[in-house]
Amino acid sequence: MAGPSDTAKKEVEFTVKKGERIPRKPLGEYSEAESLGQAISRDGFLGTAMDDKNQYGPVSMMILLLIVATVTGLALKLLSR
Repeated sequence: MAGPSDTAKKEVEFTVKKGERIPRKPLGEYSEAESLGQAISRDGFLGTAMDDKNQYGPVSMMILLLIVATVTGLALKLLSR
C-alpha cells in the first residue's frame, strides 16, 4: 500500500511585485566557477546544465543537446535498417 513519501515536496513561494502580473519564483543556488571543468566537478554535469548552478549552464546545455541529438540520430539510423 502506498504511504506518504519520505521526501516531502518543496513548497515554492511566488512573489508578485508592484506592476507585474506574472509571479516570480525565487532564484536557485548559484556560485561562480573558474572553468567548465571545475564547474562540472563541483556541481556535476546535470547540475550545471539543468539547474544553472554556475555561469557555465548554457555551455553545458549545448553539450547535453549535442549528446542527445547524436544518440537520437544513431538510434534512428540503426532502426531504419
